[in-house]
Amino acid sequence: MKIFMDKDFLLDSDVARELYHGHAAALPIIDYHCHLDPAMIAQDRRFTSITELWLGGDHYKWRAMRANGVDERYITGSASDWEKFEKWAETVPYTFRNPLYHWTHLELRTAFGIDKLLNPETARAVFDECNARLHDDQAMSARGLMRRYGVEVVCTTDDPVDSLEYHRAIADSGFEIKVLPTWRPDKAMAVEDAAAFKAYVGRLSEAADTDIATFSDFADALQRRHDFFGEHGCRLSDHGISEFYAEDFTDSEIAGIFGKVMSGHCLDAGEVLRFKSRMLLLFGEMDADSGWTQQFHYGTIRNSNSRMMAAIGPDTGFDSIGEFNTAQSCARFLDRLDRHGKLAQTILYNLNPCANEVMATMTGNFQDGSVPGKIQFGSGWWFNDQLDGMARQMNALSLLGLLSRFVGMLTDSRSFLSYPRHEYFRRCLCNLIGSDVERGLIPFTGYEGERLRRMVEDISYYNAKNYFKF
Repeated sequence: MKIFMDKDFLLDSDVARELYHGHAAALPIIDYHCHLDPAMIAQDRRFTSITELWLGGDHYKWRAMRANGVDERYITGSASDWEKFEKWAETVPYTFRNPLYHWTHLELRTAFGIDKLLNPETARAVFDECNARLHDDQAMSARGLMRRYGVEVVCTTDDPVDSLEYHRAIADSGFEIKVLPTWRPDKAMAVEDAAAFKAYVGRLSEAADTDIATFSDFADALQRRHDFFGEHGCRLSDHGISEFYAEDFTDSEIAGIFGKVMSGHCLDAGEVLRFKSRMLLLFGEMDADSGWTQQFHYGTIRNSNSRMMAAIGPDTGFDSIGEFNTAQSCARFLDRLDRHGKLAQTILYNLNPCANEVMATMTGNFQDGSVPGKIQFGSGWWFNDQLDGMARQMNALSLLGLLSRFVGMLTDSRSFLSYPRHEYFRRCLCNLIGSDVERGLIPFTGYEGERLRRMVEDISYYNAKNYFKF
């Protein structure tokens, strides 16, 4: 029986252990997609307690606590920090085989040096020890945690109307870790809610310092903001979509749809799809012209629980994997951009793992020889960033594309304690490859052995560094 989470955690062979300890473990982290709050980095936030740092905003933990019968008062409600932490500690022993169990103890060990297993018996000691470190150790701030984990670049997720004032403050402060914005224009295509969209156009008008009366004005304002983001170091866009949109439309139709929604009228389903199709194409063209990388996270059913949405808002743990037949529209969308020389570097993330092979083959349709791995099949995302999900994504990519050109892992997190997910991924990667070597499926001698070692280093760090050129 192996010891739980020893130095060779998840590494089942000598080859896996050599690849991880000798070639993956010490490499820096490029976290090219996350949801960290740049204000916290700019202010070098000192956290009041482990509860704020660990449970604040973490809907992964919130979902587990609800499933364990914990009342909402102890999750997002008015309970004290200790009461919330205690309820989380009571839940942890029920998370066996859930990645939360591994993440919890990796984070305690790597951030706080705590080897205790978290459970109701150890909860108070762990709570007090973490809080003492947070209070006494200057290196346990937001920036200190990023340094501790060897982070080199972070890309946050930002709306086009964001002032980016905190990104400017971070850059001006001389902080050695790059913190760059990512263009996330989802609200600029959300015409299904006419009132919310009209209000958003007003905010965009103010941010771009221009009047918006027509669709052409709207597109020009977005271009101004796109340019503004570029001036602040942005090199990626990101789109959170349920499915891809590639309906036929005419310019006059889009102008009419924009006018209709700005007049406060609700659109029919066809009009919504045509407008989203136009916007997705427009954003792709902007990214290509600017030399950015575009990312598409698709396949989510968001905010399914209307009662809880009304009570505590979005992004609180009530989302799930969706079933969308979107392969044809994805191919059509990418082909439109490619046909006109406007297909930027692209990363495709599917939430439903049944589409792994679909996306792995989709990337191969639009590689053009200009950049290794120009079209990427993104890492296991959200419900899939666990051992089985990561392995399934890498297996599909290996069988149908080039795993060697994969740009690797990201945190997709709001927490400064989520960086061990990169360690988790690297251990999984090394074990996957090591297993193939042990089974005689991959050679590990001479040139091939060196290529395999370099492959691990590339996927862990160098591919992302070369692909994004931050």
